[in-house]
Amino acid sequence: MKNRNIGFIGAGKMGSALIKGIIKAKIVTHENISASDVYEPFLRDLQAKMGIMVSTDNIVIVQKSDILILAVKPNTLGSVLADLRDYITSDKLVISIAAGVPLLTYEQALLKDTRIIRVMPNIAATVLEAASGIALGKNATPEDLKITLEIFSAVGTAVQVPESLMDAVTGLSGSGPAFIFPIIEAMTDGAVLEGMDRKSAQTLAAQTVLGAAKMVLETGMHPGELKDMVTSPGGTTIQGIHALEEAGIRAAFMNAVIRASERSKELRED
Repeated sequence: MKNRNIGFIGAGKMGSALIKGIIKAKIVTHENISASDVYEPFLRDLQAKMGIMVSTDNIVIVQKSDILILAVKPNTLGSVLADLRDYITSDKLVISIAAGVPLLTYEQALLKDTRIIRVMPNIAATVLEAASGIALGKNATPEDLKITLEIFSAVGTAVQVPESLMDAVTGLSGSGPAFIFPIIEAMTDGAVLEGMDRKSAQTLAAQTVLGAAKMVLETGMHPGELKDMVTSPGGTTIQGIHALEEAGIRAAFMNAVIRASERSKELRED
C-alpha cells in the first residue's frame, strides 16, 4: 500500500473521513492521496488540512490513482461512471461507498474486466469508529479485499459479507447510529429527571454506550453474558432491565433493523 495512489471522487463528509483515517493510520502519506469534488470549498479545506492534491476534474484523479474510491451521491453516480468509463482500466481497483447501488450497476456501466468492491460504511467514520460491510465484485481479487479491509479498518471496523446481505448491513450499521442517538438522549433525560445537569448526564450516557460496545468487541463475550455480570439479584439493574422488557425493547430494535433493511431493498428496486 505504501506506494499506491488513492483517489477520491467526492470529498464530502464520508470521503473526508476516509482521507483523515487513511492518513492517521499511515496507510499511505498525504502525497499519495488526491480528491475531486464539484464543491470547491470542500477541496480547499481538505488541501489546507490534509495537504492532499485536489482537483475539480474527476478524470485527473482517475488517471493519477491506483485505487479509486467513489464517494458520490447515488443520484449522480450514473453520470460519473459514464464520464469515467474509458479511464478506469483493469489495473485500477474501484471501491464504491454509494449507498444502495448494487455491484451489477458498476459491472454494466464500466469495462467488463473492472475490479469493483462495494462498501457500506456509516456516519461514525467521521470519528474513526465506522462499522463497514464489504461485498466483492466478480473481478475483485483476494489482494483487493485485503486492501479494502485495511482502508476501512483505518476508520473503524470492517467485515466482508455477501452482497445479498448488504441491505441488512444498511439496516443494521448504516442506519444503526440513528437508533442509538435517541437511546443516549432518553437515558440523559432520565438522569435529568432525577436531578442531574444535562451536560454531565449526556457525557455519562454516551460513555456508557461506548463502554458497553467496547466490552462486546474486546471480550468477545455474548451480550447476554455481559448483561448478567452486572445484574445482581434484586438489585437496581434488574429493575431497569424489567422496565425495558415491559416496553418491548428487543422487538423494537429488531423491527427497526428489519424495517430499515426492507426500505433499503425498496429504494434499490425503485
